[in-house]
Amino acid sequence: MRKVRIEMIYDPSCPWCYIGKRQLDHAVASRPQLCVEISRWPFILNPDVPRTGVDRRNYLCRKYGSEARLRRMHEAIHDVGRAIGLNFAFDAIHWTPNTMLAHRFLLLAEKHGRGDPAMEAVFAAYFQQGRDIGDPLVLNSIGRDLGLDPHSVRNFLNSQADRERVIAANQRAQRLGINGVPTFVFDGKLIICGAQEPYPLARMLDAAAQITAVFDLLPGQPMPLRVSPPPEGSFI
Repeated sequence: MRKVRIEMIYDPSCPWCYIGKRQLDHAVASRPQLCVEISRWPFILNPDVPRTGVDRRNYLCRKYGSEARLRRMHEAIHDVGRAIGLNFAFDAIHWTPNTMLAHRFLLLAEKHGRGDPAMEAVFAAYFQQGRDIGDPLVLNSIGRDLGLDPHSVRNFLNSQADRERVIAANQRAQRLGINGVPTFVFDGKLIICGAQEPYPLARMLDAAAQITAVFDLLPGQPMPLRVSPPPEGSFI
């Protein structure tokens, strides 16, 4: 069984990342002949947000220009989400968090083999329940529901562990010219941007597997890097 590694570049406060993850899950399920390994690559979508977060409506209205434009964006995201079984409750979200703690929490969960359910839980907490994912108490509660030791999670979040790792990952993405999320990197060779539908993601899986097969026969050759643009309105 051929192995394909996918790195998902994301921010947990990005609604298109929630959609993109769900689409990726469907794409992977459509390729049972491949052994797919998914890892999470932190990206700081809103680096100007202070540690304690900011009022969401005021912040996003300033960022995108007007409340009317923000409302249209929410409507578009809501429609796409509903079509794939995700119900966004934007009216319940009052706070835009600084996502450093959430990124660090997700790295911790990944170390304990709970990366995927932790990402689902963090997305759901924010986008469906309106919880503040920049609050360590919220993250600790999510961790407890996932079976993580609350004392260990609390100590981890109260430390500076993995903070530099998040910063380095964000800088690495920027050096590659990535300035929005979600973005998916397949085996370090192919990049596709935006919350793509399952079919193009599945085709990227096929392409990555084929390229890997070719380069397995040509050791020492440089790997190609191909970038596919995002579909309109699926990328922040």
